[in-house]
Amino acid sequence: MPFIFTYVAGEETRAPGSASSPARAPATASTPTSTLLDRLRRFRPDAADREVLWLYLLTRLAVLLTAYCTRWIFPADPETRDPGPALAVFERWDWSHYLHIARDGYFPDDPGASPEPWDNREAFFPGFPLVLRAVHTVVPDWTVAGLLVSLVSGAVAVLALARVARLHLPQAGGGGRTVLLLLLSPCAVFLAVGYTEALFLAFALPAWLAAQRRAWPLAAVLTACATTVRISGLFLAAALAVHFALTARDRRTWRLLPWLTLPALPPLLYTVYLHAHTGDWMAWKHAQERGWYRDFHTPWDAWSTTWESAFGHVQTTPYAVLWQAELLAMTLGLLMVALLVRARRWPEACYIALSLWALGTSYWYMSIPRATLLWWPLWITLAGWTLRGPRLMTVYLCLVAPLSVVVAVTFFSGRWAG
Repeated sequence: MPFIFTYVAGEETRAPGSASSPARAPATASTPTSTLLDRLRRFRPDAADREVLWLYLLTRLAVLLTAYCTRWIFPADPETRDPGPALAVFERWDWSHYLHIARDGYFPDDPGASPEPWDNREAFFPGFPLVLRAVHTVVPDWTVAGLLVSLVSGAVAVLALARVARLHLPQAGGGGRTVLLLLLSPCAVFLAVGYTEALFLAFALPAWLAAQRRAWPLAAVLTACATTVRISGLFLAAALAVHFALTARDRRTWRLLPWLTLPALPPLLYTVYLHAHTGDWMAWKHAQERGWYRDFHTPWDAWSTTWESAFGHVQTTPYAVLWQAELLAMTLGLLMVALLVRARRWPEACYIALSLWALGTSYWYMSIPRATLLWWPLWITLAGWTLRGPRLMTVYLCLVAPLSVVVAVTFFSGRWAG
């Protein structure tokens, strides 16, 4: 993803009313050599970018340390006290689906690799498995390849997040503070393992930057890449459309409108592909329903079912805690939408509202805490609050850091989701 890094590390556009950028030097004739040097300089992160990357590296080491300790505290075989393979702690839950898709495809010809009835691998978009398979051609170990994808993607994502944050937080340290809040958030472990969140953000956040700079073709291409990874890419596409409608002022800009249909192409092609193999135009949705009860229910029914699961003593304690977290995340999301609407940040409000609608209209809530990782307006808003009130940062760290460790331990020990 070098083109993404170049764009992220390039010159930043300030939002109206923020601190002004240094004045540009008068345009002068330049030689090809000087032009090339200017372009090469854009590959070099500035001091703020290096600080963000240093913070990112430290938190990745912290995740590895947590994984190492968890492997020994909760050994694979308690009787023999064998901690098991070193990378086994990263091979949890959805990783097996991505691995099987990348290795065998959705509909393997080999009978021994055929999906089990409970597999429901059609529910997972092909973007991450395709990247995983490509990296595997260079990195022989599948798990290491998956971790490498998330590591590089996460670095691109945090650089882009810091630059998006600086558009809204002109204070010194606004970008780094936003990245810190994200990397210490309760579900941040999913950015470090072989899951889709880091790769999605590596496309989505540069796409949003491009939209802020009115580079609509680039924003559309990056959003299309995001839609290959997660259905959330369509929510981002809707937010881009809202932003385009609010900012387009001339006929030349409106001529770029067809570019915004590009993000719909990957889901459409995936739907056609699944139909060709299953005869079902709704194969993706039906796989979601079979595996995770994501058939449509009204928002109040979904809230009621989740509340009963969380506090009605009808589930085991670990599952009850999980659904309590789902309720809290939904409440936080609704509050965030209200704040964005109040601030008239309509595109971001649209993005989070669509995410809440998709996750909040199934049988019960599922994966909403993980989805908070994708809500960059949330982390920017929290960063602004902590910059204005330093004590809020202390409160955040004291409350969230233990939760982050608990979630990481439950994931690495195989106790996630009950």
